Amino acid sequence: MPPAESIARPYRAALGLCVPIVRGWGRLEITGLEHLPSSGPVLLAGNHDSYWDPVVIGISGLGRRQIRALAKASLWKVRGLAPVLEGMGQIPIDRGTGDAGALDRTERELRAGACIGIFPEGTRTLGRTLRARSGFGRLADLVPEAQLACCAVHGTTDLPKFPKRPHIRVEFFTPAGGGRREGESAAELSVRLLAEIRSRVPIPGA
Repeated sequence: MPPAESIARPYRAALGLCVPIVRGWGRLEITGLEHLPSSGPVLLAGNHDSYWDPVVIGISGLGRRQIRALAKASLWKVRGLAPVLEGMGQIPIDRGTGDAGALDRTERELRAGACIGIFPEGTRTLGRTLRARSGFGRLADLVPEAQLACCAVHGTTDLPKFPKRPHIRVEFFTPAGGGRREGESAAELSVRLLAEIRSRVPIPGA
């Protein structure tokens, strides 16, 4: 087994600023962390209902490893944010454009042993049922040695609803249907994993 990846200082520092909000105010509860491999290439699929989801997933995984996320490229244009995102190992992507550059970089990171977090829905649900994008499955095609894991994130939409206090939960789990099945297309893999995630965490407000 390859050695566990060290967690970059900027990544740990940036998430550390959010720990009091997520763990304290949000009463974060984490289950199944043992299902997140501590080393080697990993593709982690999760649901996306709130801007807080990448932060909450990152904090939840700190006990195991660093999770690199695909984030919308427009965030790099926010003054002072680009160095933070780069230091955290995040990967910019132009959503809805079939961004080949982002896919190539993600493939390289995976082959180097990174854990890549991807939201198959592609964007926040906002109470809508969204189809799974094929990007997750395409990366599984490109790096077949990558292990597959999922996480279901509950309660992040309640985080900004002060004074209502949220109860955030993150469940890590391995797909019940296993990894890539024989004859299963990239799109079908993404659809299957998203369906498993949504069976645990329905879309808020849907």
